[in-house]
Amino acid sequence: MRIKKNDIVEVITGKNRGKTGKVLRVYPETNKVLVEGVNNQFKHERPSQRNQQGGITTREAPIDASNVMLVDPKTNLRTRIGKRELVGTEGKVRFERFAKRSGDAIG
Repeated sequence: MRIKKNDIVEVITGKNRGKTGKVLRVYPETNKVLVEGVNNQFKHERPSQRNQQGGITTREAPIDASNVMLVDPKTNLRTRIGKRELVGTEGKVRFERFAKRSGDAIG
């Protein structure tokens, strides 16, 4: 899964199309992500010890990772994600994610 926690993503399909938000949590086993302010669902709660008033609360629900794209930090447009190999001192190899639109490193 190429999308990580704290990435800024844009929804590309569905009822929330066009909305952007920060990824709060990633569920790689089900290929879903939880995005801030996207896919809000209502929950009806009856009064209890914890919630004296009861009422209707809203919360975000996970959305499929294939329905979101990363937002390029340089251009603020959605972009695909690439992975490139960096060779450091002493031949140590590490990978970094980059935006294919601008070529800038992500996170």
